[in-house]
Amino acid sequence: MTAAKLRADAAPAPAPTSVSWTEARRRAYEAGTAAPLPITEVALAAADGLTLARPLTPLTDLPAFPTSSVDGFAVRGPGPWRVVGRVLAGGTPPALVEDGTAVEIATGAMLPDGAGAVLRVEESGRTADGRISGRLRDTPEWRSAGEEARAGEELLPAGSPVDPALIGLAASCGYDRLPVRRAPRAGLLVFGDELLTAGPPGAGRVRDALGPAVPAWLRRYGCDIGPADVIGPVADTLPAHVEALRSALADADLVCTTGGTMHGPVDHLHPALRELGAEYVVNTVAVRPGFPMLVARVTGRDGRDRFVAGLPGNPQSAIIALVTLVAPLLAGLQGRALPALPAVTLAGPVPGRGDQTHLALARVDPRDNTAHPVRHVGSAMLRGLALADGFALIAPHTQGVAGASVPLVPLPSRQGTLR
Repeated sequence: MTAAKLRADAAPAPAPTSVSWTEARRRAYEAGTAAPLPITEVALAAADGLTLARPLTPLTDLPAFPTSSVDGFAVRGPGPWRVVGRVLAGGTPPALVEDGTAVEIATGAMLPDGAGAVLRVEESGRTADGRISGRLRDTPEWRSAGEEARAGEELLPAGSPVDPALIGLAASCGYDRLPVRRAPRAGLLVFGDELLTAGPPGAGRVRDALGPAVPAWLRRYGCDIGPADVIGPVADTLPAHVEALRSALADADLVCTTGGTMHGPVDHLHPALRELGAEYVVNTVAVRPGFPMLVARVTGRDGRDRFVAGLPGNPQSAIIALVTLVAPLLAGLQGRALPALPAVTLAGPVPGRGDQTHLALARVDPRDNTAHPVRHVGSAMLRGLALADGFALIAPHTQGVAGASVPLVPLPSRQGTLR
């Protein structure tokens, strides 16, 4: 690439037209669903946090055979009953072929053929000749084969997040491995010569807060990203930006960048994307804070799409870009549903932002589901973010009134749910 060509590519582009917050979220999600990650099979122990790629169906009926739900005696016919055997969980009982006979049975053990009822041990007695007696309950004391599910029945759809409960269910269904979408591979490029990567800020330079924080957020959204995948600060030149993006996209499904999303003299992201032949999915969003954000699609030589998410340099704006564009994009890539936004009740007034969506940091009181606006919420501030559970969404041309119900755009917790 020649210097003349780089200067031409760096020429200012016309200001893009902002799309609404709702439309931006939809576009990002649809871009992800159009480029789903490959399906792989992993052992159950390695599946936590991934996404089910095919519906979960039992390999047998659940239970596969009738099992006693209590300790006691499986009996045939009217009592008293002569005990002819014993069965524990994991064993195969002898059949009951005569009325008046019983098999001692443990909880979870297989019910013998011919049994018509189970007598609880604590409700049994002995006759003088050693037979078992007692009054049977009207309700069955066993689980019937297929009571929980039938073989082949869909228990959970493809796109379900794999968690410990799903893993346990899959094991009970007979699975050793699960078909899942592999984790998205992510990278981060930090732009800005003014940034320090260690020590306190000073002398005109500020500490990079996004380089350490963004990978942690991405991991909470299911991404695979390690220390070697974070590069920067990248030099404030167009060749350096192009090379850094090209190198990161070689290994990643998603590359996030911080800063450079405007069209200033050292904002090289847009011309670098043009050099790479990128196609914008979203280019600026009508939201405050955070409007100069973007997602672009880059098609690799292998024909597979990769994505670049341009996050603003101001820290809170960058996190708003994450919840607005990156979270739905990753949901689509993983084959998950676009997450529904829970409703909260505003505990106090929140100003609107005219024709822009306002995402206002809020702390949610779980006792009454009220959202309390927090302080220190400037675009460059992180103090308020550290206290918040998410962003109260104030729609364009509206004001947030105390007592009103509004959507909450949540921040992910360590477990991937609301904090």
